[in-house]
Amino acid sequence: MAHKQSRRREYFTVEEANAMLPLVRAIVADLAGLSRDVLDRRHRLSYLLADAAPNDHDPYQQELIQIQDELEKDTQRLREYVEELRALGVEPVHGPEGVVAFPSIREGRRVCLSWKLGEPEVLYWHEVNSGYRRRKPLAARTLASR
Repeated sequence: MAHKQSRRREYFTVEEANAMLPLVRAIVADLAGLSRDVLDRRHRLSYLLADAAPNDHDPYQQELIQIQDELEKDTQRLREYVEELRALGVEPVHGPEGVVAFPSIREGRRVCLSWKLGEPEVLYWHEVNSGYRRRKPLAARTLASR
């Protein structure tokens, strides 16, 4: 699904990130669903191919080739979703969980505002190098854009 793109931002305030959520939410929903599906199909395919040697007489060989081709196409679609988010200034963090980071400034240093699919708005932040699993709730004071 192609989504309308808007202007890329370098840093976001909480308000700016929340204003962008309708578009980001649509892209991330597509990304998360397809990510989970691709991971599942890769796992199943690797299991099927683990002990199999290519055999032209195998009646399932063509089907396996078709599955691999479809997997490649969907992997390319995932790359396109990632690029769509990056073009907006949003960094995809964990596709299957639908986590993204909005670069921001807090007390003069770079941080990430963190949003996860299913959350009503941007409610968390984390240090740039700490990762999203160490998210902290936003304080009453909002993050400035500079």
